[in-house]
Amino acid sequence: MKKWTTMAMRGAALLPVAALAGATAFAQEAPSASDISAYVDSSYLFLIGGLIVMFMAAGFLCLEVGLVRSKNASMQSLKNISLFSVAGLMFWLVGYNMAYPANTILDGLIGVPSFIWAGEEDLSVGYAAHSDWFFQMVFVATAASIVSGTVAERIKLWPFLIFVAVLTAFIYPIVASWEWGGGYLDTKWGFSDFAGSTLVHSTGGWAALVGAIILGPRAGKYFGGRVNPMPGSNIPMAALGTFILWFGWFGFNGASQLAAGTFDDINAVAKIFANTNMAAVGGVLAAMAFTAILYKGKVDPTMAFNGAIGGLVSITAEPLAPSMGGAVAIGAVGGVLVVLSVPLLDKLKIDDVVGAIPAHLVCGIWGTIIVAASYGNTFMPPAADAEGAIGVSYVGQLVGILLTAVFVGGFSAGVWMLLKLTLGIRVSEEDEQLGLDRADTGVEAYPEFAS
Repeated sequence: MKKWTTMAMRGAALLPVAALAGATAFAQEAPSASDISAYVDSSYLFLIGGLIVMFMAAGFLCLEVGLVRSKNASMQSLKNISLFSVAGLMFWLVGYNMAYPANTILDGLIGVPSFIWAGEEDLSVGYAAHSDWFFQMVFVATAASIVSGTVAERIKLWPFLIFVAVLTAFIYPIVASWEWGGGYLDTKWGFSDFAGSTLVHSTGGWAALVGAIILGPRAGKYFGGRVNPMPGSNIPMAALGTFILWFGWFGFNGASQLAAGTFDDINAVAKIFANTNMAAVGGVLAAMAFTAILYKGKVDPTMAFNGAIGGLVSITAEPLAPSMGGAVAIGAVGGVLVVLSVPLLDKLKIDDVVGAIPAHLVCGIWGTIIVAASYGNTFMPPAADAEGAIGVSYVGQLVGILLTAVFVGGFSAGVWMLLKLTLGIRVSEEDEQLGLDRADTGVEAYPEFAS
C-alpha cells in the first residue's frame, strides 16, 4: 500500500478537482469520460481487492483450526469470526481517523484522536471514500488474526477480544499513520512499506510475541527439559488455509497499487501479482529443502505452509520493484528464516501455536530491510532530493523497524499486563486440559470423536 499522500496526488491527477466539483462552482467543465473511468476503476480496485483480502480471514481460520488440537477447534473458529467483527467496529469508531489523521502531534508520531469515521466523499482524491475505508479495514483485521494463532489454546476469549479492540483502534492505526498517513517515518526518514511487511505483519507479530511471553506456553509444551510436540488436528485444513491466504495476498499487494485508471497502473498490478506469486513459490521450496536437510530427509508440511506465508510477507514491503527472479530470492530467504525461527522460539520457550511469529514478524523485518536493495540504495542515511522528497535507505528502513518494535511491543505489553492483573488472560489448568471447546463454548468441533 503506497503512501496516502502519494495516493492523493495520483487521484488528483486522474480526477481534476475542477472537473468533479461542478456542484460548487459556476463555470466548470463536466467530468470527462476518462475522469469518470479512472474514478470508477480505482474504486473497484479497492472494493474487489478488499473482498479478496477479506477472504484471508477464512484462510487464517482454516490454518489456525488445522494447527490447533481438535479440542480447541471450535473456540479457534469463534475467535476468528469475532476478531474480524471487533476490528471492523473499532476501525470505524476510532482506527481509520487515527491511521489517516487530519492533525498530528509529536512531529507526526500520533494523530489527534477523533471518533466515528463519517465517510465524507472527496472526489478530488480519485476514489470512493467508502471503498477506501473497506480496503483499509480488512488490513487491520489481518494484523489481529496474526495474534490469534500465536496465543491459541490457552487464552480467555473476552480478554483476547479486548486486546484486539485496542490493537485495531489504536496500536495498528498509529503505526500505519507513520507512513501511509504521511506521518513521522514518511516525512523524516523516507521509510517505505508498500503493502505492510512492517506496518501490518510485524505489528501483528510484535503484539503476538509479547502476548505469548506474558501468557506463557501451553501446559506440557516444555516439560522434562525438552520440547513436546502438540500436533495440529487437521493438516489438510491447514493446507487449504495456506492456499486461501496465498490467494488473498493478490488483493493485499495488488490493490495496494491504489489506482487502476491508467495502463501504467494496470501493468504495475500485473507485475505485483507475478512477484507476489513467485515469492510464495520461493518460500515454499526453500522451506522444504531446508527442512529436508535439517531433519534427515523428512519434510514437515507445516514448515512448507509457513514458508509460503513467510515468502508472501517478505515481498509485501516492495512487490513492484524487484524482478521475478528477485522475488523468488526474497521469498526463499523468508522460507529459510521461518525454518530457523521455529526452533529458536522453542529454545526460548515461547509457544507460538501456528508459527505466526516466524512467518509474520521475522519475515516482515527481512522484507522491510531488503526494500532498500530493490532501489539500489546504499547504507548511507536518507537524503532529500531537489524537491524535498526523502529517498529510501537502509537506515530509514531500520528506524521504521525499531520504532515499530518499541512502540508495538511496549504498548502491547502494557495492555496484556493490565488484562492479566485485572480480568486474567489465561484459562484454568482444568479448562486447558479439557479443551476450550467444552470449557468455554460448549460446542465441540468434532463431537463424534470426543473421548
